[in-house]
Amino acid sequence: MTTQPLAQPKKKKTVWHTIAAQKELIIMSVPLLLYKILFSYVPVVGWTMAFQNYKPAVRSFWKQEWVGFDNFVKLFVGLNGERFLRDLRNTLGQSFLTIVLGYIGSISLALLLNEVKNIKFKKVVQNITYMPHFLSWVIVAGLVSTMLAIPTSGGIINDVLIRLGLIKEPIMFLSEPKYFWWIVACSNLWKEMGWNTIIYLAAMTAIDPTLYEAAVIDGANRYQKMWHITLPGIKSTIVVLLIMNVGHILEAGFEIQYFLGNGLVVEMAEIIDIFVLRYGIQMGNYSLATAAGIFKTVVSIILISMANFIAGRLGEEKLV
Repeated sequence: MTTQPLAQPKKKKTVWHTIAAQKELIIMSVPLLLYKILFSYVPVVGWTMAFQNYKPAVRSFWKQEWVGFDNFVKLFVGLNGERFLRDLRNTLGQSFLTIVLGYIGSISLALLLNEVKNIKFKKVVQNITYMPHFLSWVIVAGLVSTMLAIPTSGGIINDVLIRLGLIKEPIMFLSEPKYFWWIVACSNLWKEMGWNTIIYLAAMTAIDPTLYEAAVIDGANRYQKMWHITLPGIKSTIVVLLIMNVGHILEAGFEIQYFLGNGLVVEMAEIIDIFVLRYGIQMGNYSLATAAGIFKTVVSIILISMANFIAGRLGEEKLV
């Protein structure tokens, strides 16, 4: 009677085995890792300015006058505090409108394009809608300024509203503070809607086609298929993108507010980034500007962590 040889125990893979198996990918990622370290982590040393009365004449960071959290206190008290709180409100308001309109517009366009059967027409619409993404904000600000001008200056918006009988006299959109948040949100929608749609269309390709076939057999129309199949199928993508956008809620932009803002709408136009430029860098108060930047970063980390935690508790996709 022959005996079977004993099976050799499998060697447990170590971290070094994994590294050796993926060495090509690791080598390819080294330039990106060095880039991130150089431009994202090394500049964090400059955060020390927020705890100092920083003077550029003193070359060393460590020989500056240390003031503790005084610069953070100045962000919320006195004249600077009033301006900062106003700009914080504007930043949150503009970001919230931009995110809401962006989500509604991008998802709606993706749903409609997904239902288009004519491939050539679908590609033409996609190309037209995502081309504005590649325009500079300088150009976009110029286009928006022209479109919102009075009819004699090329203001197509006022011209259309007058011809439709909705208004009797041209509206000075860029001189009325109440319109500014909507101008920023709609400008972002026009510029980025088509580009963001690409992500949702890619997610829709992963939905099982048999689900649509079963829905047709059950008598579902197009709108019912979109609501009960397509939207649930891209829910995880929507949640992940929402978490990422929540982390950037204090980054309402800079260019569009800077180029379209003026003294008449400053109460609604100025945001945190413009506050940093005007009352920090231009006035030489680098410590205050750094404190404002740290505040943005800390709040963004807290918000994205909360959104990630809530998504996990609800059983949705998480970033980590």
